[in-house]
Amino acid sequence: MRDAVKIGILYSTTGPYGTMGRDCRDGAELAIDEITARYPGRIEPVFIDPHANIDQYLEGARTLLRDQGCRHIVGTITSLARKEVIPLVEKHDGLLWYMCPYEGFEANDNVIYTGGCPNQHLLPLLDYLLPRFGRRPYLVGANYVWGWEMNRLARELIEEAGGSVLGERYLPLEETAVERIVAEIEQRRPSFILNNLVGPSSYAFHAAIRALGERDPAFRPENCPVVSCDLQECELTDIGLGVATGQLCAAAYFDTVASAENAAFKAEVSARFGASRRISSVFASAYAAVKLCAEAIIDAGTDDPATVSSLLCTAPRSTVLGPLRIDAETRHAALPFHLGRINDEGGFDIIASEPAIVADPYLTGRRTRKPPQLRIVS
Repeated sequence: MRDAVKIGILYSTTGPYGTMGRDCRDGAELAIDEITARYPGRIEPVFIDPHANIDQYLEGARTLLRDQGCRHIVGTITSLARKEVIPLVEKHDGLLWYMCPYEGFEANDNVIYTGGCPNQHLLPLLDYLLPRFGRRPYLVGANYVWGWEMNRLARELIEEAGGSVLGERYLPLEETAVERIVAEIEQRRPSFILNNLVGPSSYAFHAAIRALGERDPAFRPENCPVVSCDLQECELTDIGLGVATGQLCAAAYFDTVASAENAAFKAEVSARFGASRRISSVFASAYAAVKLCAEAIIDAGTDDPATVSSLLCTAPRSTVLGPLRIDAETRHAALPFHLGRINDEGGFDIIASEPAIVADPYLTGRRTRKPPQLRIVS
């Protein structure tokens, strides 16, 4: 490689999921700075912000692939944006690096998935919840593919376990009128609430459930928790400190993960952004995806997507998420599972963990899950 290789960074920093997008971009920029310091002149980032507009995601991806000559794009947050961008990536024989948790039932040779699929987040989450809180949940979700598919799968798994879903409601991404849903929850009195809302809808919902719990102790987190697979440290200030205290979230990473690698990473982030910066799962995942992409390109001596993909499948690579190896068949990474409880300081206390789980995006049973080996840490 005589010239710098361009890598596209495609994240929206405004709109209903702008808080997550800003964290993704910060994580990507930190990784680029590290790569540039170590390998001067080898990698050139091209940043595009689609401002939560699906047409601009398409135009941004087209600009990166066709006009800028990028063969790799790290980005998109929502499943809607990912699914819209993939055909363009396929057309230009590129590689999309997708690092957010998603609903599964997808595998593509033109995508590297370093975000978790349901057998890496939802299944171990239900393994934890059902014996402790019961089998009669209420499901809420964003009115698009993430909410639909996550709740569909949860409903099937709960019914297979002998339970029943007491209610299922959806809201548009920016809708904050949650009163009718909360009134129905109060009337039906579920065991727990699975929350697949996104952005402002989720924030308003947490605030309303907090108010419900203040007037009815049955809905306090210790009795009927709100549990999520997509809530981030960076969003807790948007909800309001203390508002969601005690609620639960599943993720492959939390700021409070106890490891030497994470301690070093946190020190680096503090030096760049200040000691008060909490690291979200999407910040860490975007950082890890950019480093994986750039280092694989440099090691391969080419940005050819097929060569880079093959290299990633040969051996695990050290990342802040732990050693990551990309499966040659599914293009997914094996990821750890952590269950976090929101604390008053705007972070998560990890209460259970499971070692890296091999992705099974179609839940075929080809990789049968062993009985849960959750390590309870508090």
